[in-house]
Amino acid sequence: METLGSAKNTIEILQKYHISLQKKFGQNFLIDKNILEKIVDAAHVTANDCVLEIGPGIGTMTQYLAERAKNVIAVEVDKNLIPVLQDTLSSYNNVTIINQDILKTDLHRIIEEHGGGRPVKVAANLPYYITTPIIMALFENHIALQNITIMVQKEVADRMQAEPGTKNYGALSLAVQYYAKPEIIVKVPASCFIPKPNVDSTVIRLTKYEKPPVAVWDEAYLFAVIRASFNQRRKTLVNGLAGAPVLGVNKEEIAGVLAQMGLPAAIRGETLTLEQFTELSNSLLHVPKQK
Repeated sequence: METLGSAKNTIEILQKYHISLQKKFGQNFLIDKNILEKIVDAAHVTANDCVLEIGPGIGTMTQYLAERAKNVIAVEVDKNLIPVLQDTLSSYNNVTIINQDILKTDLHRIIEEHGGGRPVKVAANLPYYITTPIIMALFENHIALQNITIMVQKEVADRMQAEPGTKNYGALSLAVQYYAKPEIIVKVPASCFIPKPNVDSTVIRLTKYEKPPVAVWDEAYLFAVIRASFNQRRKTLVNGLAGAPVLGVNKEEIAGVLAQMGLPAAIRGETLTLEQFTELSNSLLHVPKQK
């Protein structure tokens, strides 16, 4: 079978299987071979690699990955696309198709079975409505990863690599930058998809750190502090954190820690770096509690 990645071949497959696109799955199929090559190049896929692809759709990117990787694990939630994948990937004996929701999949078991326990590389053209939960699940489950190379909505990619004090900086920026180094690879116009989405996209690579760049006493507490800091961006950091019962600190304690850090009590969370959030959470965690 001729490889997919063109409007002609994609339309032929969609018509052959009478596929009606599922809005609930955010299905948009990439039809630009140049972009597909750039994604696989950016992921640094080699003949020794196991690649986890999330949402293979009709197998467009899967074909390109299978040409280079030792093996590919393709996890697709839409059961109607499984026969299509079995067809478009029939000439590859190094692809395993799994019909599951990636957020309900035992990734540790799959990687152990198909990747031999070695770190995998992740590639995906992610549905925009569920991008953040998937990214955070990959990181927070602490599976063995080398990098994640994904197509996401342009605004989401901008948020992942945003710096303190900018409008795009927020909890997602800090979470991604805690686990990985984000790098924009290429911007992708809506015209590169069938059907055309309403927004432009970006390919971004997240290269996972061997260990986080900061020394955190309690990872869960750090992210609770970060979430509380951005839940209401217009609030000062003191008010935002004091309003989060899960943190167990009051305004005076928060202001005291900020003063020790040389920061004003009126500061907002959007100006703090990851290093400062780490110092803040470590200090709040060890604030003497009144009896």
